[in-house]
Amino acid sequence: MGRVTSRMPVLRIRGPVHTRRPDAVAAEEPLEIRLAGRPLAVTMRTPGHDFDLVHGFLATEGVIRTSADLSGLRYCNSVDDEGRNTYNVVDVDLAPGIEAPDTALDRNFYTSSSCGVCGKASIDAIRTRTPYDVAADGVRVPLETLLALPDRLRAAQEVFDRTGGLHAAGLFTAGGELVALREDVGRHNAVDKVVGDAVREGRVPLTGHVLMVSGRSSFELTQKAAMAGVPVLAAVSAPSSLAVELAADAGITLIGFLRGDGCNVYTHPDRIVLPE
Repeated sequence: MGRVTSRMPVLRIRGPVHTRRPDAVAAEEPLEIRLAGRPLAVTMRTPGHDFDLVHGFLATEGVIRTSADLSGLRYCNSVDDEGRNTYNVVDVDLAPGIEAPDTALDRNFYTSSSCGVCGKASIDAIRTRTPYDVAADGVRVPLETLLALPDRLRAAQEVFDRTGGLHAAGLFTAGGELVALREDVGRHNAVDKVVGDAVREGRVPLTGHVLMVSGRSSFELTQKAAMAGVPVLAAVSAPSSLAVELAADAGITLIGFLRGDGCNVYTHPDRIVLPE
């Protein structure tokens, strides 16, 4: 398995003090996803929880709904210059009766860790593909619970403490209990890993849950939340305009600038229980 962090030499400058020392940086390596030996996607990710990432990617792309839709999942024997397995290629076999994605869904090109394939589908297409009625989710989240989530997310980011260079996605109950957390150099990868964990554990759709992300809410992250049946998506930074439009249409409560004692609720604010 690839390393989550790497040690790199660095010139450390702190005022008049200059020192040379090794420093921990977040690892970033390519992961190629294949379907029955056929390349489907390449994404730059932090090694670790790769099978969660694959499950989440396939689920949020609408290829699978449950882990039973896969009959096989394995690392290929991809080797480096010294003959060691890189663990950077995963081959997937779909279960009988599960159709492979058509060419409109194939990602036979490089996917960046920062944004994925942004804007590749219209809002109408995403709503049509979402198998869950997110708008019907009656979950209610107290404001005080919501405001506590950024600190709870940050406290669980073990690798961030060593590198300062990873995004995080955390899945919480409406009562604020952390269900799963994943870190990655890519925001969309962190979300895919959290969703993939839920797929593997048979917890999708994620009715009654809050998905908290450490950065901003993009169109793609909102799309992934909708595909997993998440009713509340919260972020410490701003959403994009397309993310707001998609959240409104899909029935997701979208929250931005969640920090300190405040936040902005962009869509479906009725799920937030305000103090009297």
